[in-house]
Amino acid sequence: MKRHRVTNQYSGRVQGVGFRYTVRTLTHGFEVTGTVRNLEDGRVELLVEGAKEELEAFLDAIRQSDVGQFIRQEQACWSEAKNEFCGFEITH
Repeated sequence: MKRHRVTNQYSGRVQGVGFRYTVRTLTHGFEVTGTVRNLEDGRVELLVEGAKEELEAFLDAIRQSDVGQFIRQEQACWSEAKNEFCGFEITH
């Protein structure tokens, strides 16, 4: 299975609404690894690796979750996985 990486930056009202914690909770239903963190400019950055189909389903689950309503824009950048994550965590 070829692994991919997606760096997704979310803008909108994505800080202070439990966005990062919801994303971390959603990872339990997917085979993905990575991090999620707040950026100083008010956006949230998600850096996640896994099979492409799994990543696409995971990103869709975020959009369909309770915090999806706060997303105004997403900017995704796809690349090959670097396999540098063991699990998933919230970073600062």
